[in-house]
Amino acid sequence: MKRIVLGLVFLSIAGSVFVGGHLYLAQRLVIDPELPAPLERALLLGIWVLAASIPAEPLAERLLPRSISRWLAWPAALWMGVAFLLIVALGFSEILSFLVGAAGGDPLGVARSRALGVVALVAVTATVGIREALSPPRTNRVEIGIARWPAERDGYRIVQISDVHIGPILDRRFAQHVTERVNALDPDLVVVTGDLVDGREHHLADEVAPFAGLRGRDGVFFVTGNHDYFSGVDPWVERVKTLGMRPLRNERVAIGEGAAAFDLAGVEDHRSGLYSRGPGEDLSAALDGRDPSRALILLAHDPSTFREARRRDIDLQISGHTHDGQIWPFTYIVRAVIPWVAGLYRDGAAQCFVSRGTGFWGPPIRILAPAEISELIIRREAV
Repeated sequence: MKRIVLGLVFLSIAGSVFVGGHLYLAQRLVIDPELPAPLERALLLGIWVLAASIPAEPLAERLLPRSISRWLAWPAALWMGVAFLLIVALGFSEILSFLVGAAGGDPLGVARSRALGVVALVAVTATVGIREALSPPRTNRVEIGIARWPAERDGYRIVQISDVHIGPILDRRFAQHVTERVNALDPDLVVVTGDLVDGREHHLADEVAPFAGLRGRDGVFFVTGNHDYFSGVDPWVERVKTLGMRPLRNERVAIGEGAAAFDLAGVEDHRSGLYSRGPGEDLSAALDGRDPSRALILLAHDPSTFREARRRDIDLQISGHTHDGQIWPFTYIVRAVIPWVAGLYRDGAAQCFVSRGTGFWGPPIRILAPAEISELIIRREAV
């Protein structure tokens, strides 16, 4: 019942924002400038058709062949990002108009200038953002010192991919590219920190097949993300096993032996208990009973897990989820909810590294938040 109530509340809020946002766009960009009637009708129709494509896309993905549903995915995803940018730009224009007192002049002239300026600015910004999103992810090399790290493993290389989001837009070609890039780094360990997919297992099995080629000397490990849950978590966990990945579902394994060993733990998505009847995140199951003399690395999709994990004697948490906001200025909204947005953070002896993500979710747009494959070099830190 709690999940149903929360779901209804979320849908009502999201629906209100969605409809209200499109009404605002229609008013400011089409109605206020008093465009010729035929053009006004055409633009209003276009706005509402594009708006309808956003909720229609996930239905099409489930009901139609992938070769057809992908044609809807592109305009729906692009409009999602462009509409956000338009609303942000219009909001700034409202503030600017208020500050300079432009509304006291020619209202029609202001409305037309605002609409033209906002559309031009967003067209340029979106073009740059699309180019960034569709470019190959960069390699982000980060050195991390851990006091308990085994001296025998100084310089140990962990390569992380996260938030790949193979689905309506990113396909097996991207999966193959990422696999080749990861293997070229010759990692000791490969970790996949959730949101591998957006879509059902039987739709995307062929698209993720190239990930079977991922190689790490000590293995390839996987933890679930929220989108893996939305896509049907249990079938996907079984699928990643066939790809050679070891899922860590609230559990821990030892990597190496003797003095050269360290512990690697993984937990379910932080909020999975809200939308699934499964076990949910269980740090106690993953961490209790461990040897405190060993270094401990925790894989957790959502950086929010760090709130509790930093008090549980971990050395390093590796996460994703945030995309660094993906489209500026959404970063600031993400930061208001999750203080660990991108990069390396430290709280005492505990550290948390957050990837910006390897793919993208929704709009194929990234602004001031480049995608990355993370190469983490672990060294023994002097104490």
